[in-house]
Amino acid sequence: MNGARARFDDVGAMLRAWRPREPVYCIYPHVYRATAREFLQGFPGRVLYAVKANDDPDVIELLHGGGVAHFDCASLAEVALVRRLCPAATCYFMVPVSPRGELRGAQAEFGVRHFMLDHADRLPALAAEIALTGTVVFARMAVSHASAMMDLSSKFGAPPGDIPDLLTRIRASGAEPALAFNVGSLVTQPDAYRHAIEVAAGVLEALPFRVRLVDIGGGFPRAYPGFPVPPMAEYFAAVAETARRLPLAPGGVLLAEPGRALAAPGLSAVVEVLLRKDDRLYLNDGMYGIFWELRFKAHTRFAVRALRDGRPYAGRSGAAAAGFRLYGPTCDASDVLPGAVELPADVRAGDYLEFGQIGAYSLSGRTRFNGHYSERIVHITAEDESPPV
Repeated sequence: MNGARARFDDVGAMLRAWRPREPVYCIYPHVYRATAREFLQGFPGRVLYAVKANDDPDVIELLHGGGVAHFDCASLAEVALVRRLCPAATCYFMVPVSPRGELRGAQAEFGVRHFMLDHADRLPALAAEIALTGTVVFARMAVSHASAMMDLSSKFGAPPGDIPDLLTRIRASGAEPALAFNVGSLVTQPDAYRHAIEVAAGVLEALPFRVRLVDIGGGFPRAYPGFPVPPMAEYFAAVAETARRLPLAPGGVLLAEPGRALAAPGLSAVVEVLLRKDDRLYLNDGMYGIFWELRFKAHTRFAVRALRDGRPYAGRSGAAAAGFRLYGPTCDASDVLPGAVELPADVRAGDYLEFGQIGAYSLSGRTRFNGHYSERIVHITAEDESPPV
């Protein structure tokens, strides 16, 4: 854990101590530990954290401390990061294509033994870089569902009809064949997993051999304002019920790669209101920064609360809230958050806003456009504190 990062009981204490000019990103350690426990206790199989969702070292260590022992990595850099922070963790190189030398480095330097492909031409490339005997190679199958806010099958995944040949080739190479798929991002209906697992079962039933591992990918959602989703327990139940139909080898294991579900809840962003123009507020963070994910229009808002003088602020007594458009600090006119946000009607320059559930695809995706990039990350330690939801 980064001992140099400041620690405060609550966000108000941080604001009173610093009155920061830059955005401050607040890690809630107890929330991350609880989130890890929830998923580990509920998912009927092995849980791999998708590092791309939030690769902050403290987040990785907190999830590992909460019991996450397996990590879905998509580059040699991610493998190296996880193994530096969590030497006992198991890393999986779960991307179907990678730059030359990365697979070799993952196996030779870090002992990685789980890899992925989605095309027959990749098997010779794997064989040129790694020892296939003793490794597991997943064939990624393309599946999709209307309830996924982002379809991930347009880039990766072989058609289901091609999977038997891929698995047979992997087996002939000396590697252990396994099956993987990813329904999409922000999946709003548990039935998406039922559908995908049923497709997988049909593919596996036609094989003359049995695979031991099936990776159902990520897509497990979190709720946002205006974006309700079923409880996580309903997703776990759908997976557990349908997975019984998979014809697996003895000792078969189901895997999942949650990213957002583990990363989102435990981080908030505290930003300053720089200027108010009627119903427009200009902030010191925006779409090129911590709100980067909102460009994809899967969900459009984060839960938010206002703070004034280092304390939560709900507006003057009896005053109604008002809707505001929020603009980022860059010179780009498109640096504006989608939709409107309800805030105290008398919000003003110098107030702060704390946005919750912002831990996924935020720190890992933001840019340095116009030179705006805050390094300020703190821990909020009081266990009765939590980000806005």
